[in-house]
Amino acid sequence: MRHFHYRAGRLWADEVPLDQIAARFGTPAYVYSEMAIHERYTAFSHALGPETLLCYAVKANSNLHVLASLARWGAGFDIVSGGELARVLRAGGDPQRTVFSGVGKSREEIRAALDAGIFCLNVESEAELEQVDAIASGLGCRAPVALRVNPDVDPGTHSYIATGLRESKFGIPLVHAERLYLEAARWPAVDFRGIACHIGSQLTDLAPIAEAARKVRGLYERLAGAGVPLSHLDLGGGVGIRYHEEQAPTPAAYAAVLHDALAGLPVRPVVELGRSVVGNAGVLLTRVEYLKDNDGKKFCIVDAAMNDLLRPSLYGAWHDILPVQEESPAETGTLDVVGPICESGDFFARNRPLAVRAGDLLAILSTGAYGFAMASQYNSRPRPPEILVRGSEARLVRRRENLADLLTAEENPD
Repeated sequence: MRHFHYRAGRLWADEVPLDQIAARFGTPAYVYSEMAIHERYTAFSHALGPETLLCYAVKANSNLHVLASLARWGAGFDIVSGGELARVLRAGGDPQRTVFSGVGKSREEIRAALDAGIFCLNVESEAELEQVDAIASGLGCRAPVALRVNPDVDPGTHSYIATGLRESKFGIPLVHAERLYLEAARWPAVDFRGIACHIGSQLTDLAPIAEAARKVRGLYERLAGAGVPLSHLDLGGGVGIRYHEEQAPTPAAYAAVLHDALAGLPVRPVVELGRSVVGNAGVLLTRVEYLKDNDGKKFCIVDAAMNDLLRPSLYGAWHDILPVQEESPAETGTLDVVGPICESGDFFARNRPLAVRAGDLLAILSTGAYGFAMASQYNSRPRPPEILVRGSEARLVRRRENLADLLTAEENPD
């Protein structure tokens, strides 16, 4: 995470010191480096080549300013809800470079996607395909469709983010997908454009991606031989990043796997990358409220909580934590870094060596993906602001919620 670095004992985001951001915007607060996002997007784009449609997975970080920057740089988008479609359109994204995934699209979401002129609906069940056909018929159009297949490949990741196994809710088993392609190719309101596949997230081994791609290629070749022409293969994303000691795949290595798997096919590759673009481009700033010693078990209690960053509680995920002031007069101790929420699961780190005092600032690293996007108002806590750093400028791109925001949607009990 070279875009977050120490200079003269202070932790900086590019050309802005993080303690300056905390003084201006308060804590907790999310801080993103636009330069880091651009660098990662460009690295993947160049490695994959202009023939590949690189769709950014909006669920990773859906801030409008992040989406607008990606749209300016030429990204397509991968969405999983009508709300994400609205965000892409508001940010200036091109619906004709947008794929719509997800197992439970509502009638309203399907209709909105067709009205917007979306590139493709990644359909995940026979029932959904019938729904899409009925809605498109009613609109007098043909729906661009790819069936998302489930190749039954173990991605070797956390069970909550493994999506390509038989027991997961995602996708259609290959044999059933082949039957559906052959049967529904004659439906007047369905326009089969491709095949989609996504096996999971935070993948640090590319072998499962290669295996899934080979299975998708086999299906494509069988369908082509049966007279079902397709123009693109969507191989998902899921490329992991370094949180702790992982060896994350490089963009070049990922591109080489896809190019090898699809070599010689007259199709357009499509990928859906989210975490790998934005994950290491963000930090969560938080301030130490109290230090507590329970008969030798020590706690560092901070003002951020699991409602702000859910990953450690939900996945047992590791995030590096750094002091914003590199040299602290405090002695190093082994501490649990925890928040103020009334849950024992409200923690960011366990048994972590840190030198901190009450009032110190900490930066929780690698929170650009699935940080604010998964934040909630649990315990009636307003969500934190988001700040985007562009070189030497720190810009507020989402204000901190206040108590009025918590209450405004509710009916007055009087």
